Amino acid sequence: MGDAIVKSMAGVWPVLPVAALRFTIAAIGLSLLLWMQEGRTAFRPLNPGLQIARGVCLAFASLCFFSAIYLMPLAETMAIAFIAPILTAIFSGPMLGEKVRLPVWIVSAIAFGGVMLILRPNLEEIGWPAILPMISAVFFAMMVVLNRKSAGQGSALSMQVFVASGAALILVTATVAAKLSGIPELDFGWPSLDVVLRCCVVAITASTAHWLAYMGTMRAGAAQIAPAIYVQMLVAIIMGWWWFDDVPDWITLVGAGIIISAGLILWRHNLSEEAREKRV
Repeated sequence: MGDAIVKSMAGVWPVLPVAALRFTIAAIGLSLLLWMQEGRTAFRPLNPGLQIARGVCLAFASLCFFSAIYLMPLAETMAIAFIAPILTAIFSGPMLGEKVRLPVWIVSAIAFGGVMLILRPNLEEIGWPAILPMISAVFFAMMVVLNRKSAGQGSALSMQVFVASGAALILVTATVAAKLSGIPELDFGWPSLDVVLRCCVVAITASTAHWLAYMGTMRAGAAQIAPAIYVQMLVAIIMGWWWFDDVPDWITLVGAGIIISAGLILWRHNLSEEAREKRV
């Protein structure tokens, strides 16, 4: 829902200040919650460099994704972004020292086939900006790996505060630089109240979604809830059709089906690996 609201602001306010305002609102709201629940000491990260890296990844992932949904249909953008779980499995090798097994590479090749299927007509229509969802998925996957690396360094709420605050700082700095650059294409005015309210809704829905995902992980385990992410594709198709009259063509549906199938295969493989390790 939040992504659809972001898309509704295309042509109303530029994507960079939208992203900056969305994360500033989230950072302020989450920081107030953290201060009330855990006090001042919770704002001292054990590894500041790691938290900055998480913020950088989230900032670029969000900016690329928001830019993509400004330019492309919501369902197509979401379908390409679903490559992120596959990329997370690949990046876990060099970044976490985990062994990337052959099935992961095979599944990755299948998923990239689906991405290429969706990308081709979009590249012909809008050019290289069509790869923005792919770039977003790369940064998002890196953030997920860094999230795993920062496990145990604070509460779930403090982890959300650090990543949202880092992303907000980067995006606000970039927004101010764009405003002061003197480049007409990067200039913008103050947002209307309607835009501010929409950014508030996006910040609230995103933060709520992250919290619910965390609660689901704690209660059922990450492996069990992983396939639920693909509900987003169904919602994206419905909202894109309803709000923006974007009806996905058969190429998009086939490509999305390939990417989602690859993700589910990887999920099943991970479950099997976990069960084998427990038996050992």
